Amino acid sequence: MEVAEITVVDATNFLTASAASVEAFKTANLLKGFGVNAVIFGERGTGKLTLARYILPHAPIIDASRFDELLDAIESHSDIIIHRLDNVANLKRLIEAIQKSQTRVVATAGGRYSQDQLDEIFTIRLALPPLSERSEDVSALIDAFVKEARHTLGKSEPFDLNGFNPDLSENAISLRRQVYLHYLFDSINENDLMEIMEHYLEEKLGNNNDYRAFLHLYEVPLIRAGIKRFKSQLQLAERLGLNRNTLRKKISEHSEYQLEIKES
Repeated sequence: MEVAEITVVDATNFLTASAASVEAFKTANLLKGFGVNAVIFGERGTGKLTLARYILPHAPIIDASRFDELLDAIESHSDIIIHRLDNVANLKRLIEAIQKSQTRVVATAGGRYSQDQLDEIFTIRLALPPLSERSEDVSALIDAFVKEARHTLGKSEPFDLNGFNPDLSENAISLRRQVYLHYLFDSINENDLMEIMEHYLEEKLGNNNDYRAFLHLYEVPLIRAGIKRFKSQLQLAERLGLNRNTLRKKISEHSEYQLEIKES
């Protein structure tokens, strides 16, 4: 299958490597030339706001949860981007305000409202599928985030994709975070790791049982790493200097973290 050329859109970085994102970008280009209202649907991190910014590059972006500010912006601007339309407190009042004004609106939404409700104000409905359905975009985004991470973190070594399983739980948001962490983990030392743990624990300590309460932060990654490296309980127990019953007990205590290991 032929992959479309990656397109970087101005400063918004909307990448078009999959058929779905290419079609969305074509629609966005049409919308730039027409003064109609549009709503862009999709999960968090799929590129809705990026595409909205491309359509209306100079419009203010107002989160729908800030309702009074949103109403003021509709009255005082010719174009506006409404972010997270699902969070609006009063959809009926918002519709009335938009219909009364001459303001052009592009909104992002997750899909809380029905088509009938939104048809009153939005002529065009555009949907962005999750990244799990846009594999070509995932590869393009990894490349983009690697370049970004290299610049931000001052790294020059190549990004090791060996064992890298893209985290798409929050689409591009989780993927970017994962790329940065992957780069950091490659160069982290003991002092860095202890500083991270110190920073994490500083605000959380204060109960009488804190030692046991936070022991899993050491034991779970230790057992996980051992499982990946040694593959069996017997080998792992020997390397950790534990008997097998103690190791089984530790695995059982941390069952919520799904520590799986062969008995042999």
